[in-house]
Amino acid sequence: MTDSHPDFLQFCNVSKSFGATKAVDCVSLGVKRGEFFSLLGPSGCGKTTLLRLVAGFERPDLGTIVLDGRDLTDLPPHRRKVNTIFQSYALFPHLTVRENIAFGPRTAGWAKAEIARELDKMLHLIQMEAYAGQKPDQLSGGQKQRVAIARALINEPEVLLLDEPLAALDLKLRQRMLVELDQIHDEVGITFLYVTHDQAEAMSLSDRIAVMNAGRIEQVGSPFEIYESPRSSFVAAFIGDTNFLRGRVLECGDSGYACLEVGSFGPVRCRNGKQTRAGEHVYLSVRPEKFQITRDRPDPDGVHNVINGTVEDVIYLGTHTRYRVGVQESIISVFVQHSRLLHQEKIVNRNDEVWLRWHADDGFVVEKDLKDPKDPRDGR
Repeated sequence: MTDSHPDFLQFCNVSKSFGATKAVDCVSLGVKRGEFFSLLGPSGCGKTTLLRLVAGFERPDLGTIVLDGRDLTDLPPHRRKVNTIFQSYALFPHLTVRENIAFGPRTAGWAKAEIARELDKMLHLIQMEAYAGQKPDQLSGGQKQRVAIARALINEPEVLLLDEPLAALDLKLRQRMLVELDQIHDEVGITFLYVTHDQAEAMSLSDRIAVMNAGRIEQVGSPFEIYESPRSSFVAAFIGDTNFLRGRVLECGDSGYACLEVGSFGPVRCRNGKQTRAGEHVYLSVRPEKFQITRDRPDPDGVHNVINGTVEDVIYLGTHTRYRVGVQESIISVFVQHSRLLHQEKIVNRNDEVWLRWHADDGFVVEKDLKDPKDPRDGR
């Protein structure tokens, strides 16, 4: 849940270098109170450094970090109302579940009755009442993660920092923990700042996402905005799959659309979020699932683009089929969902001549330079 008040956690022109490497480069960012906010990007993009700056484990070279109107920049970690959950869980192996969770309050001098009351609440929250007397080596990875979450939450932080918390879990357990983590956030209602390189985690959990690249913020928005309206080739490629098409702007209208010359496809109509001008060379992004593929030429309607090509490859993937379609000098990737595959009028096979159709709203200008867009996941 988010609110309409000013940003609860603020990064104001924050920079941090390690030797010659600029890990965080003049980042300004705001997180709302109660928001589940994710920092998403490949290894080395600066997301964990931002988290460590909030926790107080690192100090920024420039800029300030403000929490609920209070400047945290020079405060030591123990005076910040934040707690961190690490990938390694960092549980005390010689203590029971109950003792691990109670460690912070006992160290802080809470009364025994208050500790007991809050312990019961935390054990109920993470559904671990039956395991309260067990030690970490008797628990599964998911159970250890829940104990780590409860140990952080019992200290009543204003922000919970989560650094790749599910990375050590197997796929099925990770998927279950995603649901549990979302439920815990909804119940406790505090601000979560979540670091991950996994786009599926960020998309499924977050109210908003900041996509990072080389120490900078590429785009901030809801999962829907990030996926459906990417502002750069980096974001378009990092969040899901996409097709990049190089073209030249033929004309721009006042309606927010542009007409491109893309290879020898003919005119292609698309959204003009970059405010391009006629004559500029640009890159167009179109997601594979946005295409309709048919062996019959669709009727023109003025809002859809239509191009002709030949199927070069067909890959059946259970939930959908992936087609690679040669269109003159380009290869277009197309996904077709298997909702009613056997009832299609004409099955599309390899070497078939086909028509591809997509709505003008589903194509976005993502770059205005002449560099080839690179998939940011290559070499991760």
